Amino acid sequence: MSKNVSDQLVEALVDAGIQRIYALTGDSLNHVNAAVHRNGKIKWIHVRHEETAAFAAGAEAQLNGLACCAGSCGPGHVHLINGLYDAHRSSASVLAIASTLPTKEFGTVYFQETNTIKLFDDCSCYNQVATTPAQLPRMLQAALQHAMYQKGVAVLGLPGDITNLPSVAAETTMMLFKNHPITRPSEDELLQLTELLNSYRKITIFCGIGAAEAHDEIIQLSEKLKAPVAYSFKGKMAIQYDNPYEVGNTGLLGIPSAYHSMHNCELLLLLGTDFPYTPFMPMDNKIVQIDIKPENLGRRAKLEMGLCGDVKDTLQALLPMIRTKGDSAFLAQQLEFHKEVKNKLLIYVNDPGKPNAIHPEFVVSVINQLADKDAIFTVDTGMCCVWAARYIDGTGERKMLGSFNHGSMANAMPQSIGAALACPGKQVIAFCGDGGLSMMLGDLMTIVQYKLPVKIIVFNNRSLGMVKLEMEVAGIPDLETDMLNPDFTKIAEAMGLPGITIHDPGEVKSGLEKAFQLEGPILITIQTDPNALAMPPKLEYSQLKGFALYMGKMMLGGRMDEAFNIISSNYKHLSEVL
Repeated sequence: MSKNVSDQLVEALVDAGIQRIYALTGDSLNHVNAAVHRNGKIKWIHVRHEETAAFAAGAEAQLNGLACCAGSCGPGHVHLINGLYDAHRSSASVLAIASTLPTKEFGTVYFQETNTIKLFDDCSCYNQVATTPAQLPRMLQAALQHAMYQKGVAVLGLPGDITNLPSVAAETTMMLFKNHPITRPSEDELLQLTELLNSYRKITIFCGIGAAEAHDEIIQLSEKLKAPVAYSFKGKMAIQYDNPYEVGNTGLLGIPSAYHSMHNCELLLLLGTDFPYTPFMPMDNKIVQIDIKPENLGRRAKLEMGLCGDVKDTLQALLPMIRTKGDSAFLAQQLEFHKEVKNKLLIYVNDPGKPNAIHPEFVVSVINQLADKDAIFTVDTGMCCVWAARYIDGTGERKMLGSFNHGSMANAMPQSIGAALACPGKQVIAFCGDGGLSMMLGDLMTIVQYKLPVKIIVFNNRSLGMVKLEMEVAGIPDLETDMLNPDFTKIAEAMGLPGITIHDPGEVKSGLEKAFQLEGPILITIQTDPNALAMPPKLEYSQLKGFALYMGKMMLGGRMDEAFNIISSNYKHLSEVL
C-alpha cells in the first residue's frame, strides 16, 4: 500500500523526535489521526479543547525542545489561538497543524472556512498552507526548522482533501538539523565590556530565562565583580539555587531587595532577559544588555552597550578578562537587605490564617517543603504566580511553567498535561486559581483518561484575586470579581478523579502529604483567604492613594465588614506601607 500525505507527515514528525500530537480529532484531521495509529511510533493525545492542546504542546516544548498540536477547520483553529499565542511568546518550539477545508472550497465562504494565514500571522514565526502533495514535504521541513531555531510557533495549513492523496517524494531534505553554534560578541566588543565592568564598583547582575544554562558562569562573574544577582520570574528556577549572591526577583511579583539592588548600583548587567516591565528598570545608572536575540537589545531600557551573544558562550569568553574586585561593601549591603526581606516574607508563613481563610503564602511554603527536588510546577496567572514567585525555591532541577508573557488565565492545568507526558516519573504540581480552573474544567477528563499523576492544587479564594487588587489600588470598587464556585472536589470525583477539600490551616500539611503520596492524579481544593493582598516590591504614591480611596468608598457604601476583613487579613503588610 502506497503512502499518503498523512503517512508522510507522521513519519517526518517521528524522525524529528516528536512523540505525540495534542489534538481533538474531526473531519479534516481524520486521515492524520489514522496515520498516527498506523505508524505506532507517535501518540495522539485526545484533549477536550484545542486551547488545552496548544498549552500542553507549549509546555512540552519548553521542557523537551519541540512539540506538536493540531486543530481542524474553523473553530478548531480559533480554539488553538490563545495557547499558541502563549507558546510563541514563551519562545516554545511548537508545530501547529491547522487542517482546513477541501482546496476546491477555498474562497467560497464555505462551512467553517478560516483564512489560516491571516488568523495565525501574529502568533507564529512560520505560517503557510500546503495546497498540493508536492508542497507538503518542503513546507513541513521549513516549519520544523523555523520552530526549532526561531523558538516559536510554526503553523502548517493542511487541507483535508490533500491528507489522503498519494505522497510525493521530497525534492530536498526532510531532515531536521539540530545545531548548537557558539555565539558571542566580537573581541573588540568583549574588550569594551571588560573595561566597563572593571571600572565600576557597584554592579548588579539581572538574569532572565536566556541565562538559564549559564548558572555556574554567573556565579563566577558575581564573585569577581562582587555583584548581587537578581532575576526575572522566568529565570528564578535556573539562577536562584546554590547562589550565595542572589537577591531575589523584581517586577510585579517580585520582592524589594531585587528592586533595591538594581536601582542602587552604578552599572546594571542584563543577561538573557527581555523583562517587559520598564517601570521597574532604573533610569539613572549605566545599563549593559547581552542577548542571543539582537532585536531585544534596548527595547526595555536605555543602554550603554547592547551585545548579541549566548549568555554562557559570552561569559566563558569574558571571565578570564575580568579583574577580581576587592571591595565587597555594596554586595554585603544588598545581601543583608535581602535577608531582611526574606524574613518579612515569613510573616504569613508563620501566621497560617483561619478556617476557610487560609493564607496562601503558608500553603505554598508547605508545598515548597514537600515537593520533590525535581518537581515541575505549572502556575496560573494572577495570585498563583505571586505565591509561586515568592515561596517556591529553585533547586537546580525544578522547573516552573506559566503564562508569564502572554498572561492567560487557565494555563496551569493544560500545561500540566504536557509536562506530565513530556517528563514521566517526575512530580507535576499545578497551581490553579478557581477562576482559571473553571474556564477549562473539561480537560480534567484528559488527565483521568491518560492516568496522568498530576497534583492539582486549587486556590479557592472565591474571587478574581489579581483583578480585585488591580481595582483596589486604582481606587475602583471591586465590581464583578466575586465568584460563586462549585464544589471542585465533587466535580473531580464525578469525573473519576480523587479529590479533597482543605478548610483548616491545621489540615494543610497532612492533607498535602497524603495527596503527594498518591500514585495517580488528585485535585486538592484549599479554601484560601479571599482578602490576601500581594504587595509589589515598590509601591507608588498613586497606588497607596488609590487603595485608601477604595477603602473609603467601601466604608461609605456600607461594606464595613469587608473593609475590616481586608485590614485584618493584611495588617502586617499594611503596617509597612501606610
